[in-house]
Amino acid sequence: MTDQHTTIIAPSLLAADFLHLADAIQMVNKSEADWLHLDVMDGRFVPNISYGLPVIEQVSKACKKLRDVHLMIEEPHLYIEDFQKAGAQVLTVHLEACVHLHRTVQQIHSLGMKAGVALNPHTPVSLLVDIIGDLDLVLIMSVNPGFGGQKFIPHTLKKIMELKSLVQSTGSKALIEVDGGINLENAPAVIQAGADVLVAGSTVFHSKDPKSTILALKGQVL
Repeated sequence: MTDQHTTIIAPSLLAADFLHLADAIQMVNKSEADWLHLDVMDGRFVPNISYGLPVIEQVSKACKKLRDVHLMIEEPHLYIEDFQKAGAQVLTVHLEACVHLHRTVQQIHSLGMKAGVALNPHTPVSLLVDIIGDLDLVLIMSVNPGFGGQKFIPHTLKKIMELKSLVQSTGSKALIEVDGGINLENAPAVIQAGADVLVAGSTVFHSKDPKSTILALKGQVL
């Protein structure tokens, strides 16, 4: 199982104060966070609209952490190159949004980015069998995508364990990322189930001391 002290923490910028994004990014830069998670929503694949290429381009200029971009959009293959130019380093697309998933993963790799595939809560892990060996990351959604601040779906723990088994049995190098409702109470169970990367939005950015919260999510204290 993943050791708590090596868990990757990826604060989600969606939960930050958008009037003070520069401050939020500087906080992440100075913290023990490993990645910055950037959620892109188009109002079609999910019932919400967030931010897009211009914001990510500016964030990339200031962010010293790895930029982990999650595309919750229809036809993501049309925008792969644009997000690479904007500064994405890990680019994750939804299995449910890709008719030609393998081709899209190849496209992401061809542009020098790490490739991830996200699964909605209703999508079984078994659908990854034929692609798992090509992935750098699998993102398990532990809430229905589209809005921050939702409650963690308990069934997710079983999915994480299933995915961990698939990764190990196939020799895949894919990291397991979990996004949605992650907090200090459930993080240990999520890590124990096999998660390598925790995305945390409200838990970090609505905390009185975000840097300490990030450390706590890693299983450490100041």
